[in-house]
Amino acid sequence: MYHIHKYQSGGVSEDFAKLLLRATLAILILFHGVAKIFGGVGFITSLVAKAGFPAAFGYLVYVGEVVAPLLMLLGIWTRPAAVIVAINMLVAILLVHTGEILALTKNGGWALELQGLLLVSALTVALLGAGRYSVGGSRWN
Repeated sequence: MYHIHKYQSGGVSEDFAKLLLRATLAILILFHGVAKIFGGVGFITSLVAKAGFPAAFGYLVYVGEVVAPLLMLLGIWTRPAAVIVAINMLVAILLVHTGEILALTKNGGWALELQGLLLVSALTVALLGAGRYSVGGSRWN
């Protein structure tokens, strides 16, 4: 006899999935942030200035690619941190990749599939929260 089990929200597998998603996203974004720590943000500040904003706004990339991912990784203020990462991805797409929004690669994939996946992942983490495997507990997570 087969038993149909009702899906229980908030179970161990769901919380582990939230951890896996937020940790993967955080680590992938952190690679970009660490590259900017060691290589500088001159490229970003020049793009921001070229777009008509104060060049100093370019330093906010450290918030979006270092601080917010670290918060997500630890599970502290996960939802706001994920929103910051999503905003960071939107700005990156608008500043660097606007010409590729409708482009395909030679293999037929979307030219911005990485940026799109990171953006949607950040929005998903913002909606789901951290889950029980987090330092921050349930507040803001």
